Amino acid sequence: MRRLPIFFVLDVSESMIGEPLRRMEQGIEQIVSTLRQDPHSLETVFISLIAFAGKAKAITPLIDLVSFYPPKMPVGGGTALGEALDVLMEQIETKVEKTTYEKRGDWEPVVFLITDGKPTDNPSKAVQRWRTEFASRASMVAITLGTNADMQVLGQLTENVLALENSTEEDFRKFIEWVSASVRAQSQKVEVEGKTGGVSLEKAESSGMTVVDNVDTFAVTDPDFVVLTGKCSKNKKPYLLKYARSKTDGISFIKTQHFGLEGAFALDEGYFEWSSETTTQESVNTSALDGVPPCPQCGNPTSFAICECQRLLCLDSTGLATCPWCSKSLQFDMSGGGGNFDVNRGQG
Repeated sequence: MRRLPIFFVLDVSESMIGEPLRRMEQGIEQIVSTLRQDPHSLETVFISLIAFAGKAKAITPLIDLVSFYPPKMPVGGGTALGEALDVLMEQIETKVEKTTYEKRGDWEPVVFLITDGKPTDNPSKAVQRWRTEFASRASMVAITLGTNADMQVLGQLTENVLALENSTEEDFRKFIEWVSASVRAQSQKVEVEGKTGGVSLEKAESSGMTVVDNVDTFAVTDPDFVVLTGKCSKNKKPYLLKYARSKTDGISFIKTQHFGLEGAFALDEGYFEWSSETTTQESVNTSALDGVPPCPQCGNPTSFAICECQRLLCLDSTGLATCPWCSKSLQFDMSGGGGNFDVNRGQG
């Protein structure tokens, strides 16, 4: 049997935490559920998931629809697109069966690359290798969630670049339906016509996406999120604080320099396994951030104390505390008179 390999290369960086990651998990489940109802897809489609943050890994091998079980998505700091491409190319090279004199190999793989930010590594070598060795062997569609991705890089990888500019539940639902329909159409082509022919973008715009015809002129907005990493002073486990750019008078196209709290998220040590070992040099002043949540790990009243090592931790009360990052013992004052300060941003 000739398989139709479908690779999902998914951005699981810090900026995806919360609703975007939840929708992505549910979206993958919906895609698989839809394809299982199609006899053509059930016969030919094999799915693989590659996740990338500061590091990249294949979290699901190439597997048939019946056996596929949607995994829980990890989250990490960084957007290592170059490493994600290396993993993708290694998977195509080793897992996709090639045609030989003895037998016909798998159908041309289809890749859906989904990201919401700019690379934090240097992807140039991986991009060049993809262009010279793999672009003719696979069909790729690059999809940005929002418009903050590096369109220039995506445009070097594929002519098929889409932007899901709106982030409502309905927009994401239509996007997932389009992906499902695209995979289903590919499976029907190989069954009926004996060829793939690449993914059609004909119905993409009616599904709420923008077809990016010219990456050179596509507008890229300022980042709309601030993500901060902290550690619980009790169990030393990490957490993320996510702030979204505030709107002015409810008018969505007017940007402000203030960010409102969107959520606080408890993580496990797996966060560091998926995070880049390098750190960002960007910071944000606390005067631009509205809202200080309790610690999502232990419930301490504040998750927003800062140590001399410039990292965040949670506090129970004023007094002596030990930093879970550097193990220094420091005196903290929670009276609120400390003024504003800069704090390092996550890599997104």
